[in-house]
Amino acid sequence: MWFFGRKGASGFSATSTAEDVTEGISGTGLTAIVTGATSGIGTETTRVLAMHEVHVVMAVRNTESVKRIKENILNKNPNAKVDVMELDLSSLESVRKFAAEFISSGLPLNLLINNAGVMAPPFLLSKDKIELQFATNHLGHFLLTQLLLETMKRTSLEQEKEGRIVNVSSEGHRFAYKGIYFDSLNDKSSPIYAYRQSKLANILHANELTRHFKENGVNITANALHPGSIATNLLRYHNIIDGVVDWVGKYFLKSIPQGAATTCYVALHPQVKGVSGEYFMDCSIGF
Repeated sequence: MWFFGRKGASGFSATSTAEDVTEGISGTGLTAIVTGATSGIGTETTRVLAMHEVHVVMAVRNTESVKRIKENILNKNPNAKVDVMELDLSSLESVRKFAAEFISSGLPLNLLINNAGVMAPPFLLSKDKIELQFATNHLGHFLLTQLLLETMKRTSLEQEKEGRIVNVSSEGHRFAYKGIYFDSLNDKSSPIYAYRQSKLANILHANELTRHFKENGVNITANALHPGSIATNLLRYHNIIDGVVDWVGKYFLKSIPQGAATTCYVALHPQVKGVSGEYFMDCSIGF
């Protein structure tokens, strides 16, 4: 549709790809963690960041399933720096283990891409007895961020470079009109509302991080974004919707390279330097 190509203030549009928005940008010397890099926009984000010489750590639940992805990236770009580490965001124990292993590796950390997510599965509890979507989409990322903050702060000081935290949220946050049910997170009545409140939490998290960074003079930014409506395995629990997506998706939905564009833009583009506490969509500040 014509309006998908309409450019925003950044000069990019909904049809821009991750490669488009990072063209000519060097990520040399940067290290990033990308959660949920096994498929979809997580995989594309990893590929494009690595293409720009960012050292990427793929934080994934199933390390075996991501070996082929890593091999494909390295086959096309032998100089790419890509590592794989195990992380199950629905388990707070796994998050703590991942953070401890990353810190002990001595690697710096410039970019934290909180991308992984699950959307409206049948009601399930995490290993910590918390509704699975809130546990995975928000709590796991919240704890991961907190545990890695000192590493990011130290990296920023030592390298004199701005750190960036990127929370992949969703326009679904707008429909969490009752806010977050902190007193009843394990409510079974509406899986889709549980998803929406987890995405609202992603945005509130970025805003609170921004307040902390500004008050303490920390050279790190935190932003949230909507990647767009994309045909990915996020819809794997909804066969009927998935079928409709296959039918009309090529006309109305973004491709995966287009869906990863805003993530890569917020993570790497110079236009976003110093910008924090904002919500982006189609590579421009949303509304």
